[in-house]
Amino acid sequence: MKLLVLAGDGIGPEVTEQALRVVDWFAPRLGRPLQIRHGLVGGASIEACDEAVSDAVVAEAKASDAVLFGAVGGERWDARPVGRRPESGIIRLRRELDVFANLRPAIAYPELADASALRPELVDGLDIVVVRELTSGVYFGQPRGQETTATGARRAFDTQAYTDAEIARVCRAAFELARGRSGRVCSVDKANVMETGRLWRTVAAEVGAEFPDVELSHMYADNCAMQLLRRPRQFDVIVTDNLFGDILSDAAAMLTGSLGLAPSASLGRPRTDGSALGLYEPVHGSAPDIAGQGVANPLAAILSFALCLKHSFARPDLALQLDAAVRRTLSQGFRTPDIAGPQARPIGTVAMTDAVLAALDT
Repeated sequence: MKLLVLAGDGIGPEVTEQALRVVDWFAPRLGRPLQIRHGLVGGASIEACDEAVSDAVVAEAKASDAVLFGAVGGERWDARPVGRRPESGIIRLRRELDVFANLRPAIAYPELADASALRPELVDGLDIVVVRELTSGVYFGQPRGQETTATGARRAFDTQAYTDAEIARVCRAAFELARGRSGRVCSVDKANVMETGRLWRTVAAEVGAEFPDVELSHMYADNCAMQLLRRPRQFDVIVTDNLFGDILSDAAAMLTGSLGLAPSASLGRPRTDGSALGLYEPVHGSAPDIAGQGVANPLAAILSFALCLKHSFARPDLALQLDAAVRRTLSQGFRTPDIAGPQARPIGTVAMTDAVLAALDT
């Protein structure tokens, strides 16, 4: 099996380094040899070759079974044009790898109930997944740009566009996922004001008819945002487009207490054995304000590897083992600053990983 590691910028290298310690622990237990290669992405790649990701790295990613991604971005590159900034590297990778289904779990660990943005009774037992369409929509639509009108006004425009096939495949991924969970899918759109929303709702219903064992509901995106704060446990699997998924998944992540706990998996078409090429990354971003301080929470990166074990390496048993080790670590009271309460004594990035490895060894 081939794993490509793209650590990126900010705290990306710090948390990825710790995730790789966990990868090393699992490597002899995978049942097949694991080849690990490294590449540049984001600002690190811009500094090396003036591109957010090179053709060679994209080719390496396509030849891999999985990509473990850190984070990209930072103030030093903010003045670059949008298409030349570090974030364009991850956008290109998602499109070139065709990893169209972005899975973002949001699980409220009982030990961290006080860290949630909501009252503990609202998030007790919370376990939802946002499935975000990742390779189309407004982030990729054409035409887009900025112009000056005849009156001298500055005007900017982006295009939201979807085909029925693009909607159907991500909805199908959501329904398949729901079959192994509570059997409920909520499709989120803006069918009341957007043509793409109307098509989304129509296609979601058509795909839902293929899954009579899964309950389908529909909700407008603004209402969904409100319901995530009002009664989040009503959801099981949420499926939505690229823009709404970007926003709603971050909101869902904060219900768990911190973006430092939020992993993600971006998956392509399933292979014959049920596995898929996947791009795995923590949701938290590059966090340049704490980069180099050794305080970043590595759990999102570690849990992203758990998703890799499940979806790309076809070892759900090992994924469960890693999930259990993280839960045990939290139950023992280990906390990085982002999830530490006022009475806790926070530990750093390396020490948190030490605790996870110790839990794996017990």
